[in-house]
Amino acid sequence: KVVKARGASAFTVAEVITQSNKLKDKPVQVSGKVVKYNGGIMGKNWIHLQDGTGTASAASNDILVTSAATAKLGDVLTVSGVVRTDKDFGSGYTYKVLIEDARPKP
Repeated sequence: KVVKARGASAFTVAEVITQSNKLKDKPVQVSGKVVKYNGGIMGKNWIHLQDGTGTASAASNDILVTSAATAKLGDVLTVSGVVRTDKDFGSGYTYKVLIEDARPKP
């Protein structure tokens, strides 16, 4: 379990996913542990974060974050970015919810 980010725009992973309709195109802050990292794909780094909220069966425990920042598996990050929904990058890469252009917070 990762401590929730602080501030007016702070949400857990599960909150971003379950409230995605309300949060669409809005800035959010999320803290989580890096569980998957793919660098340099389509000019972005693709980071999957989990914070201990949500469930795998409901697909609410893992959120994709795209960023120019790099990360390593196991890092705990707090990022700020914009929630996007129903994003289709082509070639079969479609996502119901993700956080785009995220910047790590110190």
